[in-house]
Amino acid sequence: MSAPDIAALEEQERRLVLDSFTYDDAWALGSLLVELARERQAPVAIDITRGGQQLFHAALPGSTPDNDAWIARKRRVVERYHAASYLVGSRFRAKGTTFEDSSRLDPDTYAAHGGAFPITVRGAGVVGVVVVSGLPQIEDHALVVEALERFTSGG
Repeated sequence: MSAPDIAALEEQERRLVLDSFTYDDAWALGSLLVELARERQAPVAIDITRGGQQLFHAALPGSTPDNDAWIARKRRVVERYHAASYLVGSRFRAKGTTFEDSSRLDPDTYAAHGGAFPITVRGAGVVGVVVVSGLPQIEDHALVVEALERFTSGG
């Protein structure tokens, strides 16, 4: 799997905007992620928050408590930058540095690694975060994007 460039990552964020995001939507999106992960036997944890409230969490076989720590760190990056954690990390790498070296944020609290994606509602902005942890970062990111693409298309 090749890494998407910054323009492609930004395009994903422009495209994957919702008209609304309810508790039922969180359940549906989380359930879709669980289904996709199970099909691939992916050892992931999945988390969805909105407005600081956890609306969905699942840990699949092979995931560990460490995945929950990664979820929290990746989620904080999205909450701070209002951009996907993979995009934030990619922007630092494009400048010839790393998030850890240049963000001035504690790496025990923030992780700009792929897998956390903003839940953006048209007219309201970023209202929440969907996160997957357990695969290589590009695969975590791709799984979330695939689920959001299916979710936004109604399929």
